Amino acid sequence: MKVETGVVTSKGQLVIPARLRRQLAIKKGTRVAFVQDGGRMIVQPVTREYIHGLRGSLKGKTSVLDAMLRERKRERTL
Repeated sequence: MKVETGVVTSKGQLVIPARLRRQLAIKKGTRVAFVQDGGRMIVQPVTREYIHGLRGSLKGKTSVLDAMLRERKRERTL
């Protein structure tokens, strides 16, 4: 793992080194996700590959729609 450093401006903007921007295909307008992991911050470019990698990560979990419908049904019985 090679360490690169960036600079945070007075407005809280982060400057990502050019080499990393090229390697990770980060261009003007690319969205990034900031993930807090304990005392670390992970900056993840939100690319098609990243989004495709998330597929199935919530599989088996109760959907928000199902939870909302159950809650409405419960409220009607009160």
